[in-house]
Amino acid sequence: PPPGIKPKASLVLGKYSITAYKPSPPDKIVGFLSVPVLNMLLNELLCISKVPPGTKHIDMDLATLPPTTAMAILLYNRWAIRTIVQSSFPVKQAKPGPPQLSVMNQMQQEKELTENILKVLKEQAADSILVLEAALKLNKDLYVHTMRTLDLLAVEPGMVNGETESSTAGLKIKTEEMQCQVCYDLGAAYFQQGSTNSAVYENAREKFFRTKELIAEIGSLSLHCTIDEKRLAGYCQACDVLVPSSDSTSQQLTPYSQVHICLRSGNYQEVIQIFIEDNLTFSLPVQFRQSVLRELFQKAQQGNEALDEICFKVCACNTVRDILEGRTISVQFNQLFLRPNREKIDFLLEVCSRSINLEKASDCLKGNMAAFLKNVCLGLEDLQYVFMISSHELFITLLKDEERKLLVDQMRKRSPRVNLCIKPVTSFYDIPASASVNIGQLEHQLILSVDPWRIRQILIELHGMTSERQFWTVSNKWEIPSVYSSVILGIKDSLTRDLVYILMAKGLHCSTVKDFSHAKQLFAACLELVTEFSPKLRQVMLNEMLLLDIHTHEAGTGQSGERPSSDLISRVRGYLEMRLPDIPLRQVVAEECVAFMLNWRENEYLTLQVPAFLLQSNPYVKLGQLLAATCKELPGPKESRRTAKDLWEVVVQICSVSNQHKRGNDGRVSLIKQRESTLGIMYRSELLSFIKKLRVSFIKISLITFEDIVNDITAEHISIWPSSIPNLQSVDFEAVAITVKELVRYTLSINPNNHSWLIIQADIYFATNQYSAALHYYLQAGAVCSDFFNKAVPPDVYTDQVSYFVCFLSSYLPLHTILCQFLREIDYKTAFKSLQEQNSHDAMDSYYDYIWDVTILEYLTYLHHKRGETDKRQIAIKAIGQTELNASNPEEVLQLAAQRRKKKFLQAMAKLYF
Repeated sequence: PPPGIKPKASLVLGKYSITAYKPSPPDKIVGFLSVPVLNMLLNELLCISKVPPGTKHIDMDLATLPPTTAMAILLYNRWAIRTIVQSSFPVKQAKPGPPQLSVMNQMQQEKELTENILKVLKEQAADSILVLEAALKLNKDLYVHTMRTLDLLAVEPGMVNGETESSTAGLKIKTEEMQCQVCYDLGAAYFQQGSTNSAVYENAREKFFRTKELIAEIGSLSLHCTIDEKRLAGYCQACDVLVPSSDSTSQQLTPYSQVHICLRSGNYQEVIQIFIEDNLTFSLPVQFRQSVLRELFQKAQQGNEALDEICFKVCACNTVRDILEGRTISVQFNQLFLRPNREKIDFLLEVCSRSINLEKASDCLKGNMAAFLKNVCLGLEDLQYVFMISSHELFITLLKDEERKLLVDQMRKRSPRVNLCIKPVTSFYDIPASASVNIGQLEHQLILSVDPWRIRQILIELHGMTSERQFWTVSNKWEIPSVYSSVILGIKDSLTRDLVYILMAKGLHCSTVKDFSHAKQLFAACLELVTEFSPKLRQVMLNEMLLLDIHTHEAGTGQSGERPSSDLISRVRGYLEMRLPDIPLRQVVAEECVAFMLNWRENEYLTLQVPAFLLQSNPYVKLGQLLAATCKELPGPKESRRTAKDLWEVVVQICSVSNQHKRGNDGRVSLIKQRESTLGIMYRSELLSFIKKLRVSFIKISLITFEDIVNDITAEHISIWPSSIPNLQSVDFEAVAITVKELVRYTLSINPNNHSWLIIQADIYFATNQYSAALHYYLQAGAVCSDFFNKAVPPDVYTDQVSYFVCFLSSYLPLHTILCQFLREIDYKTAFKSLQEQNSHDAMDSYYDYIWDVTILEYLTYLHHKRGETDKRQIAIKAIGQTELNASNPEEVLQLAAQRRKKKFLQAMAKLYF
């Protein structure tokens, strides 16, 4: 042997040189050789293989070195990497034997020597990785020393070296086998470094997957390349989790990868969903699921209180998985479920329902689930929680009727007892609640809840406690139309009766307060319930859902002008044309449907396509047809007279009264009563309610009709209406006036800046002698159409009639003279008469700046001279002397002067009234 190597060491070196190329030398050699010994042997191998001492391996070109020399370098660097990786693994300490001082000293020395070697290897780790990366580029086979070559080296070193250099000595290792081992070692090194640098995991993933490809090429039964494929698969799976492939979609990710990604992003709800789905497939190992729960527990214990609920949900998922596989319930679940609440029980029932496919599940799985639910019930003290589980669909399906009844009876009879030895003083909150208190609490929840499923659960619990009460009477706010109540209260089953009544009452209330989403849920649940036993109530619910959809559209997209869907319009037509007998109908549904068709310009249907029977049976359709036809033909007076006359007659009949005479025994009339006529197609209150549901144009048509009947208020398109009323005495003009006032008030609430409606409101106040309010609305009408009088008020707004009304109103104010100028033909007689009155003298001169008519100013000069009012006469003369009022000025200048004074005067007046 060469100097310094003993025969025993030579044999060991030979054995190592034959087995070292395999993937895990420690499995073969480390069991009886320590790190210091292996370090010494591999350094000797480097010397024998002609590697210059002190030369860095990274500086040597493996492609130009002899095969055995390159192989020796690879063996050393592979061992260095593996030793570093192996040192990072936890090692179970061997039980020490009897203490012996010499042995302890030897172990201590070996430990210190090993630590020193590891320190050097870690410092050279980067170089070792580079050497192995360079080895992957080699395209030639390598050779490793055997016992024969070592013996030859000991006899004739030069000859063996020459033989080795010419690649004729040693054991041949193919390139693919060498690359496979090197890729595996590099992957393990990169994976170990990934704990401090996550980006390196990508390199590890590449090496491990390259190792799998090479194994497939050379075959897993290769004599010179043995890879632990189970460990390799574990590495690959871990890399898939840590570094998902960039071209893989979420559907291609393994459950491990999905869970890891969700944990890193904090998407814990998705983790819960994955665990629930896994309860059906059993693909995730139980140990992995438990490790996820432990990680969440650790985060929660570090102060993240938001994870407490997540921990319970993950633990519940794991518990359901355990009971399905026949394992016992964990202590963690019992601790987390120590204080149950509704949310926990609801989630547990959801997990149980989604974790078992009742159609495909075996009897064993069903039995395990049933036993679990039964045990949960037995462990609960609050009866309402027990009824939540016992009334659940899964519980009802898995347990037979006898088992359920036996369990419920057992729970009812059970009463908590107080052990006075343990609790000498009983707290007020430890006293068990009586049955009446529990019923009261459930009734309170029933009043507040708008969840159909929860309402059903509460009613089941209440009916389980007592069968003597009618729970639809719990709240006096639960009201349903009388046309429905007789049908609903005729349901024989008390639970179904309560449920249908409450669902409909709550749905109608939610619709009234514009909570349309909850109203739709309640109506849908009620529809599903009544479909099973009552075609009549089914049609009722379909009608109510149609009305709800109309309200939803009008309050939502309809406000922005978006047309309703063709399906909704078709359903409205279907309702109007419905001819089902014995179906209770609400008047408001027909009213809303016709208003809906009018508002969305379905005039073609109302005027031409509506069935004839519908006009006779539905007064709203009749009125809607007349309004649609009148509005459609309104631009042409001649064409619109016929439809306008029909509308006129209908409105006159609605506004008519009938006289009833009561005669005594002597034949004389003793009492005369006036009642609303029954000849009209509807009552005035119904007409008013209907018109308030219409949009702008149709309300305007309705107002025109009423206004012309009253005849004291401004009316448009007067030529289309009849010139007289045949039976004038029968018209209730007071009722018409009240209706007009109500409609105007409503229209102004919709659009307070519509000048024509403001004029109508002013006319109403004028007709009822409310002059200050009338002047306010006349001014407001002019202001909204002239940018607060900065522009000229259009003549169709301030007509002669309006101007006359304003002048009349101002006769009670010191402004009469100024407003007389607003008429097309100035009323000098009224103006001069007003100036002659004594009550107009005070401070009248302050208004001279608003007078632009020279004749009135000249009369003022004469009047002041006659009265001896020299100062006021001078102010009037000064006003006349303004150059812009010179009669020789062009007409445009005079009009501009008048307009400027009108503007200042009207703005000043408006400030007094607004």
